[in-house]
Amino acid sequence: MGRIMSITFSKILHPTDFSELSLHALGFARRLAEAFDAQLHCLHVIDEAYQYWSAVGPEMAPVTPPVEDLTTLADGQMQRFADDHLIGLKYPAITKVVFGKPFAEIVRYARETSIDLIVLATHGRGGLTHVLLGSTAEKVVRKAPCPVLTVRDPKHEFTMP
Repeated sequence: MGRIMSITFSKILHPTDFSELSLHALGFARRLAEAFDAQLHCLHVIDEAYQYWSAVGPEMAPVTPPVEDLTTLADGQMQRFADDHLIGLKYPAITKVVFGKPFAEIVRYARETSIDLIVLATHGRGGLTHVLLGSTAEKVVRKAPCPVLTVRDPKHEFTMP
């Protein structure tokens, strides 16, 4: 029999896209932060691929807002998110908005801030959707420098492949 491992988390990261599913995962992150007396970090990544998803006009110019405008909107969204969901923690939550590939920015943030646990929602996509879009959660699980807890949609019904 080996030594009993002591598990402690002092920094927990919750990546959020502000969706209902992400809020469900936030519940787990908050409870774990309270149980382990940890500080909660919340990160929102503006997906750099937004420019490829948007339609283009007759002159082939993207019709999406500039990155600066998207960042300003996301900063406001994060502030409302913090006001609505991050009050009452023992340690003030740290919030950040960045631009890039979601999985890469989540992993980078975890490394740079010495995160002990990542708690994120998984959309549970399967089949062709998963192949075409990939899975941010799956990439984070494979590349994260720390343990990752994925939280599935409570309404998602599991079916055997």
